[in-house]
Amino acid sequence: MENGPGYAGEKDEVLKRLRRVEGQVRGLHRMVEEDAYCIDVLTQVSAATKALQAVALSLLDDHLGHCVAHAAAEGGTVADEKIKEASAAIARLVRS
Repeated sequence: MENGPGYAGEKDEVLKRLRRVEGQVRGLHRMVEEDAYCIDVLTQVSAATKALQAVALSLLDDHLGHCVAHAAAEGGTVADEKIKEASAAIARLVRS
């Protein structure tokens, strides 16, 4: 978009969350290298997965409130495309 992505105002927060997830994944790598107990590793995988899902939901919310809302205001095929795009993104998140 010419005005930047919907998350532009929250970019620092998104990056902070992603750094936290990155640290969790490095921790998982270390746990496996050190032969940690399977359940402990699975618990941390679940935590990292939930953290990524939280990032995804935040990005989706920003996308709906910014990109899709602006396209809906324009109407026509632009709006239709953005709505289909958002719907497909939601479907991917639900399947994951």
